[in-house]
Amino acid sequence: MAPQHRRTRSGRLAVVAASVVATTALASGPGYAAGAGVARIAGPPAPTPAVTPAPVIPALPERPRVTPPPPLPAPAWPGKLAPAFGAYLDYGPRGVARMLDLSRWLGGAELRVGHTYLPGDRWSNIEGAPGFLDAWARWRTGRDDRMFVLNVPMLERNEEQVSDAEVRQLLRQGAAGRFDRHFRALAERLVRLKVPDTVIVLGWEMNGTTYTHRCGPDPESWKTYWNRIVTAMRAVPGQKFRFDFAPSRGRDAVPWTRCYPGDDSVDIVGMDSYDQPSGVTFDEQVNEPYGLQAQVNFAKAHGKPVSYPEWGLFRNGDNAEYMRRMLAWMNEHKPLYNTLTDYCPHGVWQCPDNPRAAEIYRSLLSGTITDPVTEPAEPTDPVTEPAEPTVPASPTSPPTCSPVDLGDWVEYWLGGKLCLRFDWWARNR
Repeated sequence: MAPQHRRTRSGRLAVVAASVVATTALASGPGYAAGAGVARIAGPPAPTPAVTPAPVIPALPERPRVTPPPPLPAPAWPGKLAPAFGAYLDYGPRGVARMLDLSRWLGGAELRVGHTYLPGDRWSNIEGAPGFLDAWARWRTGRDDRMFVLNVPMLERNEEQVSDAEVRQLLRQGAAGRFDRHFRALAERLVRLKVPDTVIVLGWEMNGTTYTHRCGPDPESWKTYWNRIVTAMRAVPGQKFRFDFAPSRGRDAVPWTRCYPGDDSVDIVGMDSYDQPSGVTFDEQVNEPYGLQAQVNFAKAHGKPVSYPEWGLFRNGDNAEYMRRMLAWMNEHKPLYNTLTDYCPHGVWQCPDNPRAAEIYRSLLSGTITDPVTEPAEPTDPVTEPAEPTVPASPTSPPTCSPVDLGDWVEYWLGGKLCLRFDWWARNR
């Protein structure tokens, strides 16, 4: 099968773009990140070395949200126990705040899983820049039954189209221990934030071609490097990390089984599974080589639980059948957790393009947990991006703004142009 990693990543492009200025923005005060839904432009021009950090970038206006229907009255999840589920809603404090809104849309079902990504542009961000994880840590410690899932890149410049030859060299350096200190620093930060039981999705989608931390150029060095990272993080006193090995569904550039680093360093066998390629049925997604059934069989043979850190709609549009079948698959196979990617084109709540699939998701998950929903803690650290107020139920018009010319290369990684609100100064005084 052809590689499957040509999906739009507007939500995580915002993470990567924001990370270009993450250290400066977090240190100097509140700023805004580019939002999801911007259009990706065609291939980038040749990059030029950055000399100084980019300025803090105000946010793009978010696309209007459709008015949600009233809450559904009764649980409809077919299993006896509500799954540990969540959704990727935004990488920063806004992602924490939106969890409550999504829970309300689901009739009070609590999202027990919070999910975000560390920017992979530079080592200082892979270590967890000061303030970046604070809001997530406050949410996680608010209740004992919550789970925090953190995608961690294995190499810097993680989405910069680094050549296979350079990736091979970097993997060998990692296997020799050159980068251990960065992962010790991350582990120490997570322990200090009192989230020592974080689920680490390390080097996700390694079987593809998108990321610098891919496995294909040197699978043996990749496995050795993974094991070094896990050893370094587990050596930090107080840690209780679980490490999730999460390839993309299917063969992709290399069979993901060739990248498996071993049972001693893997706690969970995950899989990122979107509704693609075009025209492929859910049964084909289950039965294809290295597909969903292969994942379940592999995990069982190795005594590991499964997970779905990324899943959602894609090439087949508003596919209600995919949504119904994927939820039924997870109900049958009981993953440790699953987190829907909830921005267009993959999502259901923040994306108005998929109303049929959204109703399936909502009807099956509404009311699965009867405990009262707990408000997420408001971020108070001045170096973090402030959480936005609860998004109103009715659509709102984008504010008047002025386009900002940042150059083709920056706009490529942002996924589109930025628009500066005329009232941004008043909003930040």
